[in-house]
Amino acid sequence: MTCNWSGVFPALLTPFTKDDQLDLPLFEKNLQAQLQAGVQGVIIGGSLGEASTLEEKEKEAMVRSALDICGTTIPVILNIAESVTATAVRKAQLARSWGAAGLMVLPPMRYRADDRETIQYFRSVAKATELPVMIYNNPIDYKIDFRPELFDALLDCETVTALKESSRDVTNLTRMLNRFGDRFKILCGVDTLALEELLLGAHGWVAGLVDAFPQETVAIWNYVQTGQYDKARLLYRWFMPLLELDIHSKLVQCIKLAAQEQGIGAEYVRAPRLCLEGEERARVLSMIRERLLVRPAL
Repeated sequence: MTCNWSGVFPALLTPFTKDDQLDLPLFEKNLQAQLQAGVQGVIIGGSLGEASTLEEKEKEAMVRSALDICGTTIPVILNIAESVTATAVRKAQLARSWGAAGLMVLPPMRYRADDRETIQYFRSVAKATELPVMIYNNPIDYKIDFRPELFDALLDCETVTALKESSRDVTNLTRMLNRFGDRFKILCGVDTLALEELLLGAHGWVAGLVDAFPQETVAIWNYVQTGQYDKARLLYRWFMPLLELDIHSKLVQCIKLAAQEQGIGAEYVRAPRLCLEGEERARVLSMIRERLLVRPAL
């Protein structure tokens, strides 16, 4: 299965039961909703997937489950978020043995690596796999900024083929395109900047609220691809209050609550995260329900 990094790639949630077990039936239900909406790939075990809390066997179970459902229709991507380079290399090799079609790779976890260390980390993972690699740049949350000029050091790594750009600096997209042309595919990683970056030439969208609203997310992508910009803008304006949950400090809890409200998820999270409660939960839920009352027809 090839991966051309084009289109909508949901950063899938990891559903848990009330007693903190992986809920594979619910994972599969949400995945089916994504497929029905027409997404072009899925990502397992990312930030929204509560990567740091997952056991290896749980990641394997989700990859294999997704492959059973997706077959060869769309690529199944595994996220790698590790503290030790050797462990990241091992996970990259395991992902291939499980059948994943590509990797999304975060910089080193818990240690704030400098540019030289981060480059070496990414090179080590990329050189250890034949799978296509998407670098995930998110300096807001992970405090390491893998700036466009640092990709010069990865040009000889043939497996590094894409960037998930989550710096919130929209100009990085144009900087990358000016510097490298189509050498690296660029995917928007921030829901509240998605339309702007798609109109500027982003090749895809690693989306968050798609976990609760797959039809609307894919519709925005399709409208842009077919030049229906007025429709894209109107839908994006309706969507924006929901998309802002993607930049909430408790984005996992908020998006899981939205998916539950849509019948394709559950709000249970894994500790140390705790479910929203009280006024905080009521406020988020009220906004979701208000948006649903004025949900546009597609």
